Amino acid sequence: MSRQLAACLLNVSEARNLGVVERIAKAAVSIVNPPNIKPIHPDWKINASVLNIFEDYDYNRSVITIAAHEDHIGMCIESACKMAYNLIDLIDHSGIHPRLGAVDLVPLHPISVDTDLQKLGTIAKSLSERITQDIEGTSIFLFGAADSEFRGLVQRRKQVQWFKRPVDYPNLVQDLGAKPSSRYGLTGVGAAPYMMNVNVTINSQDIALGKRIAYSLRATTPGGLPGVAAMAFPHEGQVEVACNVDLLPIEDVKKTQVNQLKISLGGKYCYTPASVITERVTEIAGQVDVNVDGTSLVGFTPEDAEALALQALRHNIPDMWR
Repeated sequence: MSRQLAACLLNVSEARNLGVVERIAKAAVSIVNPPNIKPIHPDWKINASVLNIFEDYDYNRSVITIAAHEDHIGMCIESACKMAYNLIDLIDHSGIHPRLGAVDLVPLHPISVDTDLQKLGTIAKSLSERITQDIEGTSIFLFGAADSEFRGLVQRRKQVQWFKRPVDYPNLVQDLGAKPSSRYGLTGVGAAPYMMNVNVTINSQDIALGKRIAYSLRATTPGGLPGVAAMAFPHEGQVEVACNVDLLPIEDVKKTQVNQLKISLGGKYCYTPASVITERVTEIAGQVDVNVDGTSLVGFTPEDAEALALQALRHNIPDMWR
């Protein structure tokens, strides 16, 4: 039987009031779970689960991993976003991580071989239209399969000035909704092959070293790692090199690079594993006698996400993150 599972790594600009984050997580799954909607598969007891909540106090940012059938994931996200917009006022936000929105990022990802990326793109655009219609003042930019030009997240973030500080909200440009405001900000919504977040901490406060390491990791840098985008931030008295790791269509990767990559989703995709990123950071930091203090994976690999989602749906665990 087909699974057609999708995940959303919902990024919200709140991590210092955990009650708020938990209310957003609950809103994501309660809308599609019994008694509201019967399970879509005969061997499932529920339709959606929150697999993980990653919270970072310094960043003041949380990532809520929501998993559901592709026919239900849009309802989950819409419900969670509406709750988040109601509870988070970006005017009051402070944190060291870049952000433009109270709900900052809404990426939809296939986590089953039979989940259709183009369908997720249609779902992402449709839920964006509903959100901006239902919540006056919200603003959205689209990326990936939700965008008519299929522009990637990094490209779109550059275009909407996600990296620029201070934020000039009135001059930001949205695809849907109202002109961006300091209350809600600007939210990115799209669909793309699965993306992981790998954070490597170095035992140093030298942000210049962190930026040099991040530059060397980026796929856009000669000799960089495939599918990797990286930034460096001061974090808890050290420096954290934060990496987005994209799954790449295997036909788009050079044959000489495939051996160091992990094959995923039935051989259709591949990605740079966390171990390779850690090795590269260790090598560069070691040149100036700086050690790596640890590596963390925010959420899961796509294989682990699917396995955990199936466990949650079959065993009636809507709050798998607890």
